[in-house]
Amino acid sequence: QVQVVESGGGLVQAGGSLRLSCVVSGRTIDRDAMGWFRQVPGKDRDVVAWIGWSGDRSYYADSVKGRFTISRDNAKNTVYLQMGSLKPEDTAVYYCATNPPGYIRGLSSANYWGQGTQVTVSS
Repeated sequence: QVQVVESGGGLVQAGGSLRLSCVVSGRTIDRDAMGWFRQVPGKDRDVVAWIGWSGDRSYYADSVKGRFTISRDNAKNTVYLQMGSLKPEDTAVYYCATNPPGYIRGLSSANYWGQGTQVTVSS
């Protein structure tokens, strides 16, 4: 059974940093593109960043460009989202996904989502 588990969220002051981790078990991610998304209550889930299966391609939403960095460690079956210069508007539940439909797919198209981790940025 495949599991996607995000961690690293929490409460941080504006201007601070957090690193989110996404650990996938039950499959290896070396053929998967990976994405981070976020959602606030009452709004759609938005893409934050994605990274290609080989790590040579990446994308960032304009709202996080220059502040967030996505990376992957296939040996650990883990994807990271380093978040810096955090703003209150970054407050959301952050989700990790493999091969998110409509955004990016790897050599595999298998799509799995985690349960999310809450990030709260205080002003």
